[in-house]
Amino acid sequence: MFRIRFAFLYIILALSVISCAKRGSITGGLKDTLPPVLRYSEPKNFSTNFNVKEIKITFDEYVKIKDVNKQLIISPPMKNPPIVSPSNASKYITIKLRDTLLPNTTYSFNFGSSIQDNNEGNPYQQFKYVFSTGNAIDSLSIGGFIKDAYTKDVDNFVSVMLYEVNETFTDSIIYKENPRYVTNTLDSLKTFKLENLKEGKYLLVALKDQNNNFKFNPKTDKIAFHKEFIKIPSDTLYEMELFKEITPFKATKPYQDSGNKIIVPYEGDGKNAVVTLKNNGENLPVKVTKFPKKDSLQVWFNPIKTDSLLLKIDKDKFSKEFTVKIKNQKKDTLSFQAVQSNTLHFRDRFTISTSMPLATVDKSKINIVNKDSITVPFTTEYDEFYREIKIDFEKEPLETYKITALPGAFTNYLQQANDTLNYRLKTQNLSEYGNLRIRLQNVKQYPVIIEITNSKGDLIASEYSEGNDIVDFMGLQPNLFTLRVIYDENKNKIWDTGSYLEKRQAEEVVYYPTAIDVRANWDVDQTVNLGN
Repeated sequence: MFRIRFAFLYIILALSVISCAKRGSITGGLKDTLPPVLRYSEPKNFSTNFNVKEIKITFDEYVKIKDVNKQLIISPPMKNPPIVSPSNASKYITIKLRDTLLPNTTYSFNFGSSIQDNNEGNPYQQFKYVFSTGNAIDSLSIGGFIKDAYTKDVDNFVSVMLYEVNETFTDSIIYKENPRYVTNTLDSLKTFKLENLKEGKYLLVALKDQNNNFKFNPKTDKIAFHKEFIKIPSDTLYEMELFKEITPFKATKPYQDSGNKIIVPYEGDGKNAVVTLKNNGENLPVKVTKFPKKDSLQVWFNPIKTDSLLLKIDKDKFSKEFTVKIKNQKKDTLSFQAVQSNTLHFRDRFTISTSMPLATVDKSKINIVNKDSITVPFTTEYDEFYREIKIDFEKEPLETYKITALPGAFTNYLQQANDTLNYRLKTQNLSEYGNLRIRLQNVKQYPVIIEITNSKGDLIASEYSEGNDIVDFMGLQPNLFTLRVIYDENKNKIWDTGSYLEKRQAEEVVYYPTAIDVRANWDVDQTVNLGN
């Protein structure tokens, strides 16, 4: 008997040693991919005759709240947002209401993806807590999708709102008051759905709301609106096209920037603004140019000894006078910079930017020769607003051009002239470029603007057609191009944005659905059907 017991113990010990000697890795089992599960809530979800100030929602596991201020959408919006707690991991969430609730109203709290399990971060997607202060839950809904009126990319976190059209409704409501209902596309959706709505007539608006205050600020926000009021119930899918309004021109306080220049910041479009500068009632000659990459005008004048100047600016309905204090400052100096260097592409005009506005361009003091020293004829164009000299000539492949501007070719308004300027540029072989022919089909109206952009959305080339359905883009640098067609309704040869108060939508833009690959030494013939 003793021997049997000893043998049994020996076997157990041996198995333990073998087990301990085995090498391996410790695993935690399968990864948890399941979101939290709602166990219960107090009051219950979809309660009616709701009249409490605190809501408690309990889950089957520990959860955490992430980006709740950005993800939580409350409809109708509340003036004083509720307090959602706790901030640490817990099996429950508490919502403390701080607003007086409207009578006979259905409220919806959509948490987006803010509720996540504590361990793996699995979100409880689009969890909604709904209640009504009346006897029933409103159950109607509408949906649609968001587009941008001009660009192919669509903004995220777009608010879609309904304003009730009743006896107190005015068009200005979107600037002053919260909507009756709101939803948001959050960070990944281009579609929207407004739920728990009651029957009625509404204004439908979408905002890229930079301030997150449910009020339209034309200076910062994009807007989309449905031109006619909508009636609910409705089974229509609504297309909302966001655009940025051009705000009315408005100049703000100018300031002296140098001994001969005043800067005038502005809102809106500053081109063609009329600037008058006076010293003791006497008009001074000025030149007005655009400040590069800023919404400001540069007002250039002859240096003068005075304490202050009176500056008046007029455009459209705006007219205002400013007093600008003048100090003894250093004058600007004249300099030049070539936009192109080394290579000049066939589609480009050679461009020189100037630091100061010019008074004259003397073409007789400009000379262009090729590598065989043969003179090349050319034309010049000066854009004063942007301070650019454009020199155009017929270019040959694999050619070298020397451009010389002798002293006095360019003279600024202070009668300062250039020193000798020399530029050397080369052209490439035509085989380095591709050509693109666009064949338009089912154009519903002319004229149209045909534009191609690169992958970053930068405009590469544009053509205008008043009836021709074949448009050529020759000499393109190889790239993947995006093509869009603009219906130019007012025939001004540019895309025009919309206006909410004028009830005017932005001009229609149609994108070709796929990128067009233009390669070196290729001729691409692309049919674009605008009827699809």
